Amino acid sequence: MNKDKKPKKLWGWVKRRKWWILLFIVVAGVAVYFISGNSGNQGTGFATASITRGDLRQVVTATGEIQPLNTINVGSQVSGTIEAIYVDYNSKVKKGDVLLEIEPSVLQASVDEAYASLVSAESQRNYAKSEYERNKALYDDGFISRAELEQSQTTYEQAEQSVNRMQSQYDRAVTNLGYATITSPVDGTVISRQVDVGQTVAASFQTPDLFEIAEDLSKMQIETAVSEADIGMITEGLPVTFTVDAYPTQTFEGTVRQVRLSPTITSNVVVYTVVIDVDNSDLKLKPGMTAFVTILISEKIDVWKVQNSALILRSFDGIVENPGDATPSDHLAIQRMVNGEQTVVLVPYEKGLVTATETEIISDGIQDGDRVIFGRYGMQSTGSARMGAPR
Repeated sequence: MNKDKKPKKLWGWVKRRKWWILLFIVVAGVAVYFISGNSGNQGTGFATASITRGDLRQVVTATGEIQPLNTINVGSQVSGTIEAIYVDYNSKVKKGDVLLEIEPSVLQASVDEAYASLVSAESQRNYAKSEYERNKALYDDGFISRAELEQSQTTYEQAEQSVNRMQSQYDRAVTNLGYATITSPVDGTVISRQVDVGQTVAASFQTPDLFEIAEDLSKMQIETAVSEADIGMITEGLPVTFTVDAYPTQTFEGTVRQVRLSPTITSNVVVYTVVIDVDNSDLKLKPGMTAFVTILISEKIDVWKVQNSALILRSFDGIVENPGDATPSDHLAIQRMVNGEQTVVLVPYEKGLVTATETEIISDGIQDGDRVIFGRYGMQSTGSARMGAPR
């Protein structure tokens, strides 16, 4: 009785769990298939990569800020309260145009005081001069001593120097009064205004900035930071393309003008400033925009090229039976169709332009449809890179 119940219980358990068992059988079958398939393929095929024709570009990328070629900071050499401002942001100005006036009463008072001191000094000088000339005549006639003559002469010379000193003070006061009227030193565009009417300007310790004037916005420049790993490739005159967020579909052009020799350290990386000239005749580019720069180092048109990962082969063992003196450094193991059959041939080559992802192949033996062998299924790569999937 117990023997009959056991098979029935087992069958009931299977019926309750039939979907899990079926799933297990399917998964096990697939695993066995792939394992047996991979085991059968090991050592029978090559891992290859295609050789194509196309263009290669070696570039250095960076970011930088668009700036005017020449920016003038206009300041004040005198202190006072701003009485009037005649320009604003984006105002076009010519050299000599009045930008701002500082309330001149204090400066005018200084001029009047200096003038009064000058007139007083001139009067004292004139009196001392007359006294000296009179004493000189008396000395010539023998009525006074030589000491009295020299005393009057000294007084006259001191009065003359006092006049010169007062004249300098007066000229300085007049000049400071002129500084109350701020004029533009260049032709350009006002891109920044730092003050408002009624604000007090204090020029006691340093010259305060009032305006920032861009001399010519039709010519701009980009200052980019290039790392020391790439700076050796940058030379003056290289072509540059860049984009800005304001015009995402448009590409602008420029030229490398200068590679500055002064290094800076950013996040423990040594970088150098590269200055790029930009034509902004259409005035689309604005000061302060961020430019995403691509500097073209070298370019090859319509050449044979292959992915860098396809050049990891270090030995022809298992690829070619008798390679002779050929090595992977000067020959490629090429898989090509010959008379309808896959054949492996060794083709001499040289590396040309190398970019971050592709390498130019210089060889007269390359044909359309050739594929570079960079390994064999089941072999361990002797290179530093991992073998890619078969293609």
